[in-house]
Amino acid sequence: MDMDVIARNLHFMLGGLVLTFELAIITLAGGFLVGLILAMGRLSSRAWLYYPATCYVHFFRGLPLILVIFWLYFLSPVVTGRSLEAFYAAIIAFVVFEGAYFAEIIRAGIQSIPKGQAMAAYSTGLTPFQCTRDVILPQALRNMTPALVTQAVIIFQDTSLAYVIGLREFLRRVNLVDAREARSVELYLFAGLLYFTFCSAGSLLSQRLENRRQRNRV
Repeated sequence: MDMDVIARNLHFMLGGLVLTFELAIITLAGGFLVGLILAMGRLSSRAWLYYPATCYVHFFRGLPLILVIFWLYFLSPVVTGRSLEAFYAAIIAFVVFEGAYFAEIIRAGIQSIPKGQAMAAYSTGLTPFQCTRDVILPQALRNMTPALVTQAVIIFQDTSLAYVIGLREFLRRVNLVDAREARSVELYLFAGLLYFTFCSAGSLLSQRLENRRQRNRV
C-alpha cells in the first residue's frame, strides 16, 4: 500500500473537509431555525399554521435528500432563468430538507415538557410567546440536545451527497485524487477513517448527553 498518496494530496483533501464542515454548520443553524418555525406551526391550534407546516414536514420527510438537491440545482435555471451555484444549491437543499427533521425533534422536545409548566407561567402573567421563549424552550432544548447532536452527525454524513452536483467537498476531492493517482484502497480507507472518527465522536457525545439527561430525571 502506498500511503504517500495521502501525504501528497492531504492539503487538497483537507480543503474539501473544511467545505464539508461549512456545509454541515450552516445546515445545522439554518435547519434548526426552519425546524423551530415549523414546529411552532405543528403545535399551533390555528389551521392556517398547522396544515401548511404539517404538509411541509410530511412532504420532505417522504423524499430522498439527493432528489431535493437535484431539484434545486437543475430546476432553478428553469424557474428563475439563472443557474444556482453548486454551493448555494446544496445549502438551500440541505436546509429545507433537514428543517423537516428538526421540526419533529423540536416538537417532541416541547411536548416532553409537562403542561403544568405552561399553566404556572401563565398564572404569573406571561404571554404565550413569553412562556414559550422563557419557560418551555429552554427546558425543551435540554431534552432534545441528544437528538440534535445525532441529527448533526447525520447532516455531516449527508454532506457527501453534494458531490452529485459537482461541489468539491471532501468525498468529491478524494474521488478526484483517486482519478489521478489510481489508489482507491488507500484513499477511500482514509476517507472512511475520517468519517468514522467524526461520526463516532458525535454518537458518543449524543449517548453521554442522553445518559446525563436520564440521570437528572431520576
